[in-house]
Amino acid sequence: MIKLSENGAFLINGEMVEDTPANAGALGGVSKEEGVKNTMAYGILDAHNTSGNMQDLRVKFDKIISHDITYVGIIQTARASGLTEFPIPYVLTNCHNSLCAVGGTINEDDHLFGLSAAKKFGGAYVPPHQAVIHQYAREVMAESGGMILGSDSHTRYGAIGTMAVGEGGPELVKQLLNKTYDIPRPEVIAIYMTGEPAKGVGPQDVALAIIGEVFDKGYVKNKVMEFVGPGIKNLSMDFRIGVDVMTTETTCLSSIWQTDDKTKEYLEIHGRENAYKELLPGEGAYYNGVVYVDLSKIKPMIALPFHPSNTYTIEELNANLKDILHDCEEKSKALLGDKVTLSLTDKIIDGKLYVEQGIIAGCAGGGYENICDAADILKGRSIGSDEFTLSVYPASTPIYMELLKNGRMADLMATGAIVKTAFCGPCFGAGDTPANNSFSIRHTTRNFPNREGSKLQNGQISSVALMDARSIAATAANKGFLTPATELADVDYTRPLYHFDAEIYENRVYDSKGVAEKDAELRFGPNIKDWPAMVALPQNLLIKVVSEIHDPVTTTDELIPSGETSSYRSNPLALAEFALSRKDPDYVPRAKEVQLAEKAREEGADIVKACPEIEDVLNKIKDAFGATPENTGIGSTIFAEKPGDGSAREQAASCQKVLGGWANIAREYATKRYRSNLINWGMVPFLIEKGDLPFENGDYIFIPDAADMIKSGKEQTKAYVVTKDMKEFEMATGQLTDDERQIISDGCLINYYKNN
Repeated sequence: MIKLSENGAFLINGEMVEDTPANAGALGGVSKEEGVKNTMAYGILDAHNTSGNMQDLRVKFDKIISHDITYVGIIQTARASGLTEFPIPYVLTNCHNSLCAVGGTINEDDHLFGLSAAKKFGGAYVPPHQAVIHQYAREVMAESGGMILGSDSHTRYGAIGTMAVGEGGPELVKQLLNKTYDIPRPEVIAIYMTGEPAKGVGPQDVALAIIGEVFDKGYVKNKVMEFVGPGIKNLSMDFRIGVDVMTTETTCLSSIWQTDDKTKEYLEIHGRENAYKELLPGEGAYYNGVVYVDLSKIKPMIALPFHPSNTYTIEELNANLKDILHDCEEKSKALLGDKVTLSLTDKIIDGKLYVEQGIIAGCAGGGYENICDAADILKGRSIGSDEFTLSVYPASTPIYMELLKNGRMADLMATGAIVKTAFCGPCFGAGDTPANNSFSIRHTTRNFPNREGSKLQNGQISSVALMDARSIAATAANKGFLTPATELADVDYTRPLYHFDAEIYENRVYDSKGVAEKDAELRFGPNIKDWPAMVALPQNLLIKVVSEIHDPVTTTDELIPSGETSSYRSNPLALAEFALSRKDPDYVPRAKEVQLAEKAREEGADIVKACPEIEDVLNKIKDAFGATPENTGIGSTIFAEKPGDGSAREQAASCQKVLGGWANIAREYATKRYRSNLINWGMVPFLIEKGDLPFENGDYIFIPDAADMIKSGKEQTKAYVVTKDMKEFEMATGQLTDDERQIISDGCLINYYKNN
């Protein structure tokens, strides 16, 4: 199905020619340097780069977009940094905190804040239940050849020809303050598609097949995935979009697809024919690697708990149910600890796997074609009256309306399925939470632990497998027994034409047309709080390890859980109470103990009285290095092997900072966006080489002259484990830009803008 090249490759006469000595004669004398410039990605980045140097990019985006668990923090940060009006189109959507999941007025207060901010600063506001963030962007914002920055990790509109990037909120703040997105020029990987999908195979099947092959290898990490090849013409736009949105789960930076008449038709349907531009790689385009995708060989896929890369064909799973499910249970023990027990093998009934829930939703599953195909599969059938349930969330009200008009909604509801409004909740644990130890199959984006709503600290666990809408519908037709859609040969996929009703948005979406009402008042609810004051990086750092995580990968969901905690993202102090709560419940009290010492230091009070355990540590660093409270910051750090996979949420870093964090220590960072979030909140992204750790949880680490190291651009530093007789070891920061060094030195992005 999927094959990875071991070499770079050139696109010659529509075919990939790998850069090997044996193929030298077929390359036509094209150099790598020239070939790189012939990729679509290079052309778009060149058009948006302001540095004049294509090796070190300073990108200005055309538009930005956020939803209602990120825009309050972004606007609050920008206000604190001097924002007066939005300099580029900024759309605020409401698809995450659409429900009052925690009770009270919290969520609706955020929505009123968002509407008032759109008025005051000149933005657009999409009310709750109208559209999920990425569907609205596809329908209204994306343009071929453009670039969009979003504060949600699944900001991917490459199928329409838009290079879109999902980042933490501070990167959007930079755009709001007329600054730039600064990165080295990313490598580009060709996703070379051939063939045509079999009947019953959908976009999630293709996406999971790719993710399963590339994720563990880091093949596309922080790179651009460029979709090319003759197979693309065989895919509808909804199919392309469904594959594209899942590229986030590969850890790539962004994606871009060649465009064609189908792209043009999609934009025409949405009344935006002027947004179309033909995008094709130039002859001899050079790619740093190739993912070969033979669409005709893709089979219905399933990603078992707890990652989108834990993939099998459904056929393979059904043939080896007991072994594969048992292996999944065993792996979960290492991941989840002894607080809960994941049970999957008990769901095997008469040799078949029974699941309790099916969900088709969000930016990945809630597309028009996915739901129409699911309705065709289920027409005239019943999902049954046992435990199995099916919920369908169209991704926007225009899609919902068209499904009503063409009868597909009625067909679905007649089977026993429940149809709901546009909402991202099932994707992050705020909607359709299964029962304890239940198993859910979902056409959504992620199946990390807790994203379906489990609370391990309360002994509650359920699990999610990712699948395509078609196989979910086939399973529903089989009353909950796992079934690939390819087994239902008699289904007639009718594929009714889509008619987009622009009036729906015209009637409800507030659009300032870029005109700010500067005298308008912002609406603040009692849960909306300002960021606490943060000090500049002191000369020396004394940090205590307060959490040590040895999982192969740590997700942002584990660093700051989603679900009901999302309602507190407008309140930095309240949200911080949930940091690592489902991974290491002792983290918050440990961090707070150390923070008492730093608060006393900043106030000139008695540090030892505030934190008695630190007395001996302070004496040791004074004797060894002459370090004093006047020149030494005191804070906490966590160690994780590879933190930051998953969501773009800045709060995975900001909550640590609010609790007194000064650094992370890691073998590597799972994504660029998490490392950027650390930096933007004034935390040092330390790296330590593989091998035995010189420290353990509870140890104090002293980094002399930390401020000089950051300011000078020095990447390596000596550190000392004070509580282990000053054991010496080395850490690195990796390459930091001038601005990044200054942000860390100033203590956070807010301070950086105040000072500059």
